Amino acid sequence: MSNTGLIIEERSRDIGDFLVGRLLPFRKKRMVGPFVFIDHMTPTVLGPETYMDVGQHPHIGLATLTYLLEGKITHKDSMGSDHIILPGSVNWMVAGKGCTHTERTPQEARNKKEIFTMHGYQIWVALPKELEDITPEFHHIKAEDLPRWTDKGAHYTLVAGTAFSRTSPVPVHSDLFMIDITTKHDHTFTAQGNLKGEIGICIVSGSITACDQTIMAGHMLVSKTEDICTIHITANSQVLIFGGQPFPEERFIHWNFVSHSKEKIEIAKEKWKVGDFPKVANDNSYVPLPDTTFFNK
Repeated sequence: MSNTGLIIEERSRDIGDFLVGRLLPFRKKRMVGPFVFIDHMTPTVLGPETYMDVGQHPHIGLATLTYLLEGKITHKDSMGSDHIILPGSVNWMVAGKGCTHTERTPQEARNKKEIFTMHGYQIWVALPKELEDITPEFHHIKAEDLPRWTDKGAHYTLVAGTAFSRTSPVPVHSDLFMIDITTKHDHTFTAQGNLKGEIGICIVSGSITACDQTIMAGHMLVSKTEDICTIHITANSQVLIFGGQPFPEERFIHWNFVSHSKEKIEIAKEKWKVGDFPKVANDNSYVPLPDTTFFNK
């Protein structure tokens, strides 16, 4: 999804073992493992006149991970992919050297004048330096194909990567993990021995406690220590645990472009301006390059 006009304010504070903030990136922590951007699509009622319509826009140097909790989106891209993503399934688009895509409410829902709630996360995962220019590819993984298990009453889904001696079928390109946890009762989550690398926690609903402080839904925590994070998830909550091994090089972000190289981003900007990106078939929409600066200079 395009992040045109998006401004992510720094809302971080130090509570002992964690930094608390609102989504990625923020100044004190630009990335968590290879995760470079998280856009929370907050619950929004769509239809019958208002629907999602994100026109054709480009990406380089990253993989997009779309994970819905409610609603439906039709994804089309310049590789020829045409899929409807539903809650619990995963869209994994590897932009590599460059691709374009659109995200819209499915035509069937429009025809039926459906009213539904849209809620989910659009996530960008930076590619390793040596893979930034790979050929773009797209993968759609059904919800029932993701590893699921219970632990002391809490329900776990491994959305991507490797964790708890399990591996998701999402074909990632680096050491990472993303886990969806829902609880009916209070639950203690322990990362030690189960995860590797940096750890971030998005509280989707409910709350958690960490360092004797309660953190409510809509916030994100980043552990100061790798691998050994422990949190207490309250009953009737949902959290996303994500992260992995960080890259040795810094990543730069400009609009929808991510790279270790500012030069590559400048080239991508000019290519988009002159229409030199692959196109989504039978779609004439175009999201212009915004007048923005690098998130990190």
